[in-house]
Amino acid sequence: MRTLKFLPFCFILFSCSNDQGQRNPYLQEIGFRFEVNLNLPLYSPLTNPGNAVYIGAQGVGIRGVFVMNTGFAFRAFEASCPNHSPSPCSTTQLEGQTAVCACEGYEYSLFTGQQLSVPQDGNRYFNMLEYRAIQSGNIVTISN
Repeated sequence: MRTLKFLPFCFILFSCSNDQGQRNPYLQEIGFRFEVNLNLPLYSPLTNPGNAVYIGAQGVGIRGVFVMNTGFAFRAFEASCPNHSPSPCSTTQLEGQTAVCACEGYEYSLFTGQQLSVPQDGNRYFNMLEYRAIQSGNIVTISN
């Protein structure tokens, strides 16, 4: 009978997960909301699949946001390099369908946010921080 009372406690204890280490220690997650109007010339490249634009408006992400039309959906990623603290060189640059960090030359896919060619030096590397991107007609809302 005592084991039955102890069983729910064990279930709760072992079902808890430790998510520490999953969060990127370099990038602070901030709240914001920005609407991208696809009818404006500045954002018209996003009407074609495979194109990306950089949005560097004040208050949009930490160092701005890349928005990508993947052909199936829109994706939005933080423009600050995810593998070190924000610094003068940490804003990644748009090069076609990749974002490149000027500090170390790390490259990231704007289709997935994954780091390309991860160094095999035993250190932990992070993919790009992704934000919500929801399309409603000709408006894409980017938020966190």
